[in-house]
Amino acid sequence: MDPHITEWLNLAIRWAHMVVGVAWIGASFYFNWLENNLNRVNPKTGLTGDLWAIHGGGIYHLEKYKLAPPSMPENLYWFKWEAYFTWITGMCLLFVVYYLNAELYLIAPGSGLDSTTAIALGLGVLITGWFVYDFLCDSALGKKPVLLAAILFFLLVGATYGLTQVFSGRGAYIHIGAIIGTIMVGNVFRVIMPAQRNLVKAIEENRAPDPALPAKGLLRSRHNNYLTLPVLFIMISNHFPSTYGSQYNWLILAGLAVFSILVRHYFNTRHGSQKYAWTVPIAALGMIALAFVTSPYGSQSSTVTSASTTEAASAGVSFDSVNTVIQERCSVCHSATPTHAAFKTAPAGVILDTADEIKINVPRIMAQAVQTKVMPLGNLTQMTDDERNLIGTWVEQGAVIQ
Repeated sequence: MDPHITEWLNLAIRWAHMVVGVAWIGASFYFNWLENNLNRVNPKTGLTGDLWAIHGGGIYHLEKYKLAPPSMPENLYWFKWEAYFTWITGMCLLFVVYYLNAELYLIAPGSGLDSTTAIALGLGVLITGWFVYDFLCDSALGKKPVLLAAILFFLLVGATYGLTQVFSGRGAYIHIGAIIGTIMVGNVFRVIMPAQRNLVKAIEENRAPDPALPAKGLLRSRHNNYLTLPVLFIMISNHFPSTYGSQYNWLILAGLAVFSILVRHYFNTRHGSQKYAWTVPIAALGMIALAFVTSPYGSQSSTVTSASTTEAASAGVSFDSVNTVIQERCSVCHSATPTHAAFKTAPAGVILDTADEIKINVPRIMAQAVQTKVMPLGNLTQMTDDERNLIGTWVEQGAVIQ
């Protein structure tokens, strides 16, 4: 596909994905907040509680019924399309970004996968992930929610580790996000919405609703609640190569998921008590610890003073030698006139044609080509470790343009 068309498809779909995703997650956050803030003291007959609020210059009075009002309203809004379109646009984005350019963004260098196999594997894990999750929730484990949650968490961590062996860090992360997103939307489509339809139908027919369906819906709804923050991180993770680019990327994602779940638990429970207030500082300390653990500086000295670069380091690395590497390995894409078929313009607007442009982008080059090695994409230009070390040595010596 023409790179210009691909870029605008990426823009349009990503924008739509963000808009509908904000609508879905915003509604979820709002109703969780509403449920936790209902005034349940001496409610009116038939009510669980109510809440008064002011927003946008208007005063609102919201009421929650124990089951239903005396007569069902003519218009009842169902919160479902936000979820469905978030998944649809997310899958479209997965195809446009990762599957149309699988060799660039999806496949790990040296994995031996071809594009077709990698795409089939990616789609396969999404389908398998949903069926495994659905089976476990409907099994006896569904009556042991804490044990079920622990098993699901470790299965996702295992899937992350497995995918990082064959996919790029970015590709692995986004597929874990897609697995989670598929689970969340599957919960809405297959469990939560049928439970709500059953409830409304039972009320209209003046009979007792099936109690099993709401119980299943509650379990799935809780899972969606706690999975929200991890999936939000994955959506923005491609901007942070120190996470997906690390050799411990699967553990980093697991840690970030734990911290976000802890924070979510605090916000879910803080209205009843401050019993779990400790989760927020623990999560903050965990984030700080991850920042130190993923820091490249502890190993940087050994990287740039390896035997292959000792001679260059002692003599001083010239800009000409660094420029030769950059023009050969990086400027295929990062140029005012890229020669790579997938790009009409330089990715992220990073151009490395001139000495001044290289100097301006030294921090990016160091972070992505030397420290995390996530560039070049898929290492299609075959940048060697010696070349990365050469650039690293040049930067350590002051990045002088001679």
